[in-house]
Amino acid sequence: MSDVEAELKALMLRGLAGDAGAHGRLLSELSGYLRRYFARRLGADAADVEDLVQEALLAIHLKRATYDPERPFTPWAYALARYKLLDFFRRAGVRKTAPLEEAEALFERVEIEPGAVSADLEKMLGGLNERQSGLIRDVKLTGLSMEEASAKTGMTVGAVKVSVHRAMQAMMKRVRDEDR
Repeated sequence: MSDVEAELKALMLRGLAGDAGAHGRLLSELSGYLRRYFARRLGADAADVEDLVQEALLAIHLKRATYDPERPFTPWAYALARYKLLDFFRRAGVRKTAPLEEAEALFERVEIEPGAVSADLEKMLGGLNERQSGLIRDVKLTGLSMEEASAKTGMTVGAVKVSVHRAMQAMMKRVRDEDR
């Protein structure tokens, strides 16, 4: 049993036993795997990837009572994700198939060089003004609440929310533009 399988199955079993925190963490962990899975099939910039991730997470949540704890978790979750992908293709009128590969393909670990992430993050923050980059650091990286960031900067909570939103939009636009 792989580390990913063991970790996800343990979270699923704790969630089924009533641990809402474990269930939430399971869905959070799965979102990254599902995002990569759907992006590989539709293209990384496909607008429908996020919708499919949400549909698959909702299906996993709603169908969790059908999971057999005696069986591996990842093939069960993979099957639900694959069905959502096939439903998407049907709705879109696309005649594609999704290969029936091993569930491990969905749950493979992606190793990212820590230095590369820091460099990319600094590059993205460098494109913002000083106030926006500070707010992104405080709210998104450090984990301050909007209220705490407001108190720290002297801005209203509404102004902090707007500034963080605009900064995130600017960074997403920059990423999209660089990918072209």
